[in-house]
Amino acid sequence: MIKTLLLIIEPATTWEGISRARRSVPFVLVAFLLPLLLLASVGEGYGLVNWGKWQDFGRLKKFSAAEALVVQTAQIVLSLVVVLMGAYFLKLVGETFCGRHSYAQAFATVAYSLSPLFLLRLLDAFRGISPWVSWAIGILLSIGVLYHGLPRMMETDPAHAFGQFFMSALLLVLVTGLVRFATAAYLQGKFTKVQVIVSDLAAQLPF
Repeated sequence: MIKTLLLIIEPATTWEGISRARRSVPFVLVAFLLPLLLLASVGEGYGLVNWGKWQDFGRLKKFSAAEALVVQTAQIVLSLVVVLMGAYFLKLVGETFCGRHSYAQAFATVAYSLSPLFLLRLLDAFRGISPWVSWAIGILLSIGVLYHGLPRMMETDPAHAFGQFFMSALLLVLVTGLVRFATAAYLQGKFTKVQVIVSDLAAQLPF
């Protein structure tokens, strides 16, 4: 969380430190990304249980602890898929612009860049805040962080820097937007079949 705040407040200095450290994929995943996702999920899960979400026809649904656990586990998995796929495509985009980068570089770039988006999921704990508000603020901050981090982490040629940044930012906006659409629609009660599946899974948990 502290690293995320530093990336927002002092992106250049923070990215320099990240770039020099050259951390591996497992390190970034275990030491940074998973704790951040767990923090966001605990916060949002607390809100689902205690305050609930407004669904269709003005119905307020409060989730059980088991349902919240299933939903937040799915959120973590989706977030990890976004980062893993985003890193893969970022590497491909870099190669399109004549770069040769490792997957570890791309993974770290995406994981740290999207950290403001994941942190802003804490706002989703409050039922009165639209999920699109937290997404919009988070993705704008993430794009700003990506702007400073991409040339340092991916060692982009200045002639291709803006093109690579634009394509990478567009990709992350589209992918995270699709995930936000799916999760927001579920929480608003639009996916009844998914709700049944979540309820069935929750019923199997011992609490």
